[in-house]
Amino acid sequence: MSGDRKDDHVRLAAEQQASGPRRNGYDDVAFVHHALDGIDVDQVTLSTEVADAPWPLPFYINAMTGGSDMTGAVNRDLAIAARETGAAIASGSVSIALGDPSVAPTFRVLREENPDGFVMANLGVERSADDARRAVELLEANALQVHVNAVQETVMPEGSRSFSTWPSSLERIIAAVDVPVIVKEVGFGLSSGTLRRLADMGVAYADVSGNGGTDFVRVENERRPQRDYGYLEGWGQSTVACLLEAPAGAPTLLASGGVRSPLDVARALALGARAVGVSGSFLSVVLDGGAEALRDRIQEWTMHLGSLFALLGAEDLTALRTTDVVVSGATAQFCAARGVDLTTLAQRSLGRSSNAR
Repeated sequence: MSGDRKDDHVRLAAEQQASGPRRNGYDDVAFVHHALDGIDVDQVTLSTEVADAPWPLPFYINAMTGGSDMTGAVNRDLAIAARETGAAIASGSVSIALGDPSVAPTFRVLREENPDGFVMANLGVERSADDARRAVELLEANALQVHVNAVQETVMPEGSRSFSTWPSSLERIIAAVDVPVIVKEVGFGLSSGTLRRLADMGVAYADVSGNGGTDFVRVENERRPQRDYGYLEGWGQSTVACLLEAPAGAPTLLASGGVRSPLDVARALALGARAVGVSGSFLSVVLDGGAEALRDRIQEWTMHLGSLFALLGAEDLTALRTTDVVVSGATAQFCAARGVDLTTLAQRSLGRSSNAR
């Protein structure tokens, strides 16, 4: 039955993607265009550093799936695309494999097809410290994503309704593994208060993973006979809102949730993300065209992202964070209510030394 659930998740997530790109928080973010600030594309470096390792690309294949024959085939294609492009990759939750070793190969394929790549294992926050160690061992993982998904669990027919032990469980997991831990939401956002709490717990990396992409309320509600949780669709904060209200001293931030294009990647990076995770947009590509199609798409995004950096006069990630960004719409309203000053964000280049100033 768990394998059927994994297949359902992929099918329902793909159906959401098939409806086409939806407006989300990224649409409230606009770069100020300075017509003489551009640089040459060959001056641009896209590399970043995450979890104590250099990444050639500032975007990565984020957690998706595993646990059945069909999802194992998807993971194989994802791993091949990661190997051929240098993109980091995260597994779906390996919890099912810890209870049923027969499905472990559907996750292990991520390492077998990508022996030298940066691979992140993924596990639910409620799992034991021993499970965390086993998850890392299964994939010979370079890092461990620990996902927090109370909203999804609430709507999931077989989900948990007990969340009070999650903080203590997370602390045990952090202490148990010898790789960096990345705490990740699954599409509902990490608030400033949550990020402060994670920092106090010693979490070094957090993927804010806000709403605007695959909505797991919709996914799980479709699996309910009565479909009675539809009123929770859209719950949470957008990725952009989470980045904007992130406090000083927060863990190093990653961003995912609703990433549709290289422009969205650039937006998230400019707002403070160290790297940007992509799931739904890449899932559609790999389901339609396999590993080769996803390889081509990642290479296309890489080329486009370099062009965007050059257009903005940013030779690297640090420079991108000095570009002027204007935030409007619902995101600006959210920031006003939360006490986030957006004025300095729109005037950052005034303090920057560039070829144009």
